Amino acid sequence: MSSQLTPEMQRRCGGRPVQVVFDEATIAKRVAELGREITEAYPDGELLVLGLLKGSFIFLSDLVRQIDRPLHLDFLVASSYGTGMVSSGTVRLLYDPETPLEGKHIVIVEDIIDSGRTMKHLLTLLKARQPGSVAVCSLLDKQLLPTPIPEMRWVGFPAPPAFLVGYGLDHAEDYRHLPFIGDLTDG
Repeated sequence: MSSQLTPEMQRRCGGRPVQVVFDEATIAKRVAELGREITEAYPDGELLVLGLLKGSFIFLSDLVRQIDRPLHLDFLVASSYGTGMVSSGTVRLLYDPETPLEGKHIVIVEDIIDSGRTMKHLLTLLKARQPGSVAVCSLLDKQLLPTPIPEMRWVGFPAPPAFLVGYGLDHAEDYRHLPFIGDLTDG
């Protein structure tokens, strides 16, 4: 889905060209579907939803309101980008939840999977804490991995080969506030 920005949205983008890839309505519909799927997958047991900050915060907020069952919520903060548009390849865990994980069903909520390094690193750390299960829900997947991450259970959308911003995704902390997902173009 691609569309032109209104003058108001163009202003919110700081005048830099951003091409809409997924609009608000398309995102909302898919997030509701993901919430239903997660609800069905965990009819009982303790569910802990771990949001990977900062990029997942808007998606996470909308998603947990669509999960129709009790759950706990915590966060992880990892960094692999800094101010660049390409992952540095080095994953740093900046915040580690203190919530006990043993025996709980864990759903990690991520904004986008590209190289998969961050997620693979986090999965190794979390599995060592003996949860009942671990699954990943990512809003976007660039489908760059030769072998998919086995724990990747839910994906909102396959991502085009572009630098995407909006709906929590950023470039050097800009654009997170946009209500759509767009391609940050050079034009």
